Formats: sequence, C-alpha cells, structure tokens
Amino acid sequence: MNIATKRHLDRRAFLRGTGTVLSLPFLEAMLPAFATRSQAAAGQPPPRFLAMCATLGFHTPFLFPQETGADYTLTPYLEPLKALKGDFSVISGLQHEEQNGANGHTSEMTWLTSAKHPGLAGFKNTISIDQYIAERIGSQTRFPSLILGTGSDSLSWSASGVPLPAESSPSKAFQQLFVDGTKDEVAAQVRGLKRGRSILDTVMGQAKKMHHELGKRDQEKLDEYFSAVRDLEVRLVQNEEWVQKPKPKVDAKPPTDIQSRTDAIGKMKLMQDLLVLALQTDSTRAVTLRLSGMNAVPEIPGVKNDWHNLSHHGQDPAKIDELKVIETAEFTAFADFLTKLKTTQDHGRPLLDSTAVIFGSNLGNASAHSTANIPLILAGGGYKHGRHIAIDKEKHVFSNLFVSLAQRMGVETDKFGFSTSVLDINQA
Repeated sequence: MNIATKRHLDRRAFLRGTGTVLSLPFLEAMLPAFATRSQAAAGQPPPRFLAMCATLGFHTPFLFPQETGADYTLTPYLEPLKALKGDFSVISGLQHEEQNGANGHTSEMTWLTSAKHPGLAGFKNTISIDQYIAERIGSQTRFPSLILGTGSDSLSWSASGVPLPAESSPSKAFQQLFVDGTKDEVAAQVRGLKRGRSILDTVMGQAKKMHHELGKRDQEKLDEYFSAVRDLEVRLVQNEEWVQKPKPKVDAKPPTDIQSRTDAIGKMKLMQDLLVLALQTDSTRAVTLRLSGMNAVPEIPGVKNDWHNLSHHGQDPAKIDELKVIETAEFTAFADFLTKLKTTQDHGRPLLDSTAVIFGSNLGNASAHSTANIPLILAGGGYKHGRHIAIDKEKHVFSNLFVSLAQRMGVETDKFGFSTSVLDINQA
C-alpha cells in the first residue's frame, strides 16, 4: 500500500478573509503526494480518473473467471479484451453496504458515493468520488471534471448531495472542450461570470440574515447551501481565468450527434472517442460516463427484444443468449476504447498508463436487482494488471477502492464514504 508521508498542500488552496478569497501561488508543497521533484521536472503525465457505469448490469457468469490470479481462462465478455489482458484487472466480490432503496435501480445513484438506502424517505446523497477528486485538483485543468452520459442522468453528485447534470450531446461537449468563442462571446462570458459573483454576494448577505431566525434543521440546510455557494464562488473565479486562455486544438472533426434513441452502442463509442481527446489534451482529469440501458430494442444485430426485459431474464436461457449479444457489444466497444487510450501517446507513454479506468455496474445481478458482487474492471493507471482479483468478504466494501484511487490522484485521504480500509490493487 502506498502511504503519503510528506504533507501535500492542495493546489486549490486559498487564504480566506471577510469577503475575500485570495489564491495562493504554486508552492513545492502543492506537488502531488506521490510525486517527486524529479518526476515533476521530467514532465511525467498527470494521473487521471475515469468511471463508466452500465446501469442495466452485466450477466456476471459471462464476466467473472472461475480461476483467480493471472492464469485464468477468458470468459465470453473478456474475449474482446484478449489483446489487452495485461492492461486490466477483473475484480469480483465488491459491493456497497445497505443498498436497498426506493426501487431496484436507485443504487446507480450511489455507485460513486456509497451512501446507504438510496431514494428512501430521509435519504440524502453524499459527494461522488469524481467530485471529491475534482474539488482537490480540479483547478489544474480547464474543466475540474467532465460529466457525460448517453442519457439525461449522471453518476456525479456534489458535496451537498445534489445530482450534477450530465452532457448527453457529444457535439455540445466537443464545442465546450475545443471550440473558442469569438472575442465578443468571450467578453460576454466574462461579464456573465462577474455578474454571477455579484449575485452570489447578494444572496449570501440575505441568507445570513435568515440564519438566526431558523430552526436547527433549516440552519443545517442553510449551512449546506453556504458551502455550495462558496464552492461556486471559487469555480467562478477559476472559470474567468480559463475563459481568457485559448482552448486546445485537436485533429478531429466535431462529432455528429446520433439521433436514434436506440443506438446505444453508437452513442457509447461516440462518447468514448470524445473522452480520448479530452484526456489527451489534459482538459480534465476526473470523468464520469453513465451508459444508459433502455426499455426498447437496441440497434444491435441479433437482438429482437426489449433490453430492460432481457436484463430481467429470470434464468431463461433464450433471454440470456440475447442479453449476451448486447453485453458482448458493450465489452467490444470498451476494448476499442482501451486500445485507443493505449495507442495514444502522453508524454511519450501510453495515455492508458496515466488513466485509471473503472468499468462496471451498480447491479451484480440485474435480474434480481441485487447489488452484491458487482461487476468491475479496473484498467490502466499504472497498476499491476493481468489478474482476476477475488476480494475477501472482510474487505468487500467498494468504497475502499475509491480511497486508493483518490490517493493515486494525489489526494491525501484514508477515508471515503463508508470505506473501512484502503484497497490497494497492487497488494491484493
């Protein structure tokens, strides 16, 4: 297990006074906890994190090998990844605790947070791991995080437990990432940001007057609001700095959005191509991509039935065979994505080496809405791969892995959500 022994000062550190936020200059203590001065000087690529969740799950008997360790037999879903076997690990045995919620699919709300009982009365979500990372290192890139989805919902949640919107249009995301506005558009954006700060000042002043007149619960809610406003103030300042800088130029045509609602694999591939460009240009280092299923027949040869209905196969062999066609297509698209990351150079090394990718689902058995033993692949990121890692029951908490992933990103922490320890894949 890697343990940070030097103090790491977050580059997003500020001196705060009454009505004033003063950003600090770059200091040696702001180097990532696991980086040395020589590494920083050598221009080694920064670490990146990407989480992809397929919300209708995977039929895990076609994913998890029977054998553990390196000498495992490839399963049907791992066959498309055969050439990349040394670049990923299959991880079984993980789950979040107490995920019974409002319905069988609400566990997708907590896949990256680990909060309990999603959607039930009194439920309040917590921050997702991507946003936890973005809060601490997000100022180093134009976009603190990138939140994408093939549907309207997202995997990302703020520190106040608010769902953050996902961009489902690849063309709009491309525009935001790589297309500069005109001089007048940039000036208008800066004016809007300044107006935003002025509005926030007014709102905060009004809200503080209300605080002492409220009950304890409302005061707590208002404090959460204050925290969210302060976060937004800092982001507005950072956005103003970035909007003045030219966006990176890429040798790629703007994507054309897929209009068909049922072309799930086409949408997945289009988003993944965009992600390669975003990571290659270091536009962001924390990314989520929610892959939506559907109550319809996906445009995949050999599939004739509703996807959601197939996921609830009830062990019907015919349904499982048809579901296998869909999920094999997903893993084939994922293999293509990892191949592009591996063949794209980043500081003279494969982009995959600096990018830790988790790909899986919140459902371990979609047919029964079970959240135990969730399917998960961890790829890239410089980890020791090529193995099937079966996690012991005593260490099965999924958010234990989040702690390790956050540490790899230079975030000093030994706790996230309901973690009980640190799951270091290199030591598993």
